[in-house]
Amino acid sequence: MSLFITIRFLDILDILLVAFLLYQVYRLIKGTVAFNIVIGLFSLYLVWLVVRALNMELLGSIMGQFIGVGVLALIIVFHPEIRKFLVFIGTNYNVNKLLSLDKLFNLNRQAYISAEQIEEVTDACKVMSERKIGAIIVFSIHSELMEQAGTGEKLDARISSAMLQSIFFTNAPLHDGAVIIRTGRIVAARCILPITQHEMKNPKLGFRHRAAIGITENTDALAIVISEERGAVSFVNDGKIEEDISPKQLSNRLYKFLIPDQEE
Repeated sequence: MSLFITIRFLDILDILLVAFLLYQVYRLIKGTVAFNIVIGLFSLYLVWLVVRALNMELLGSIMGQFIGVGVLALIIVFHPEIRKFLVFIGTNYNVNKLLSLDKLFNLNRQAYISAEQIEEVTDACKVMSERKIGAIIVFSIHSELMEQAGTGEKLDARISSAMLQSIFFTNAPLHDGAVIIRTGRIVAARCILPITQHEMKNPKLGFRHRAAIGITENTDALAIVISEERGAVSFVNDGKIEEDISPKQLSNRLYKFLIPDQEE
């Protein structure tokens, strides 16, 4: 009988994959209420292991029944986090990205908006910033945001500085909520967005900023936020926010993400 443990390459790969998945789950739930729930469930599981080791049959049986339905309970409790994790995997690790099909077949990356439309959006944000008009503009990339667009008023309007300013004008009927832009058109206004569950690093950031972070955490969308109190413009991508950016910086961000092959 051999006294040495045989470690195969697949065993190492297995450990690395599990570690990677656990790390991604940690990233998604860090700073949320779900993280505290996970810690509580893990502590309960450790107690159950101790109870089993001590042969405490009654308590072990009760806890065993609870843990037996734990998978179903986890699916119910962590439904938003599971959905977010699947969206994250689908967005960041899809077949096209893994196999680099665009590069393999020398395909140009898709432009999601025109240069003229970016200038219109930038101009609108500059004017609303100067006038301290609160606004949130969301750009759809691969995710069509049909669910979020369905919560607002459908428009299918041309992108222009005047249109965006009129939508977010303080007394306008559509100024509350977000505008969603997809494939160069304003598809809806007054849309309700999911709010981030993570703690905000800057406590001065309000509802609009939390909504912008929330939508970019759950999808591959981009968001622009204009503060009603300070007039500051922020750019949000992948749940990360850049505060107080200039019109030129905003334009550069939009060119980078929406017209990949034509950065200014």
